[in-house]
Amino acid sequence: MTVIQFILVAIAAFIVFAGLFIVIRSVKRRQNAETPLVRYDKNGIPIIPRHERNIVDQPDLDDTVAGETTIGPNRDYLNAIIEDEPSAEVPASNNETLAPSHPKNANDESGADYARWQTEQRRADDTEFASLADEMRGDEQVNDEQELDAFSSLVSATDSLMPVIDTAEEPSFDDNSPILDQHLLEPVDEAQNAPLLNAKDNINITILPNQYRDRPYNIIRGRDLLALIDKYGLRFGAMNMFHRYEQKDGTGMLWFSMMGITDSGIAPFDPHSVATNTYNGIVVFLSLPHPQALRSFDSMMSIAYMMANDLDAVMLDENNEPITPEYKQQLRNQVRDYDL
Repeated sequence: MTVIQFILVAIAAFIVFAGLFIVIRSVKRRQNAETPLVRYDKNGIPIIPRHERNIVDQPDLDDTVAGETTIGPNRDYLNAIIEDEPSAEVPASNNETLAPSHPKNANDESGADYARWQTEQRRADDTEFASLADEMRGDEQVNDEQELDAFSSLVSATDSLMPVIDTAEEPSFDDNSPILDQHLLEPVDEAQNAPLLNAKDNINITILPNQYRDRPYNIIRGRDLLALIDKYGLRFGAMNMFHRYEQKDGTGMLWFSMMGITDSGIAPFDPHSVATNTYNGIVVFLSLPHPQALRSFDSMMSIAYMMANDLDAVMLDENNEPITPEYKQQLRNQVRDYDL
């Protein structure tokens, strides 16, 4: 981790913790605001909020002095206070107004004062609750914005730590092989391919991949086959087969030919799908009679051995038996009889 990445992670963590601190403080503030507070005037009379008052029974509220409640209609201790302080209203904190005391022997004035006090108290309470609600909504909005900013910063810091991974797609083999393209349009030379076109007999050698019990079924991929074709100088030509000519550049007399073994059996090659196909094996064969039969046979056997070694394959005769030195000599003697 680089120094820049470490700093970004530290900043993101700080922002997250700051957002959590603000949220917790807001929750505590809200709980404190919801806690009911009992306020008393200087005479020990509780200031009762409007939503907790019983309007019908309000004139007969019990008197509270220094937290003690006196039950009953006895209000003599208040009359002395009223005579000493003729003011009926005493301002209280937080925009609240104390309830007016009832003057002695003045029932009408007491009712009017009480109604006026009730109206003013209702207005003050409405104003207080409205301001408190606005403050709470403002705190919630600020907290939401701070949480969103903290989350965005954390995401940005995390993205900057992700390594950049470059990927590349492997192209598929859709085009023809250059080995084939240079031969497809070449005309067939009948004199050069005369042994194939006028064949009366063939010497066949089958090349099959070795199979192992502990491995998947072994096949020959078209790409690998094309590489060997180019390596040993075979060229695509007559009858959609690969041929080995006297020279690797494709000049001279045809020596031997090659076909593929598919699930359907021995067949020529499709020049447009050789690279993408798979083969169960290949067959090389010498067409007889031949003007250079022995040279063609020796070339065929030599290249067949090398291809079998490259493909981890085995060479078989016409009876699918491994070719022995004795059988090879027998075939060579047979070819000598066709040598022109």
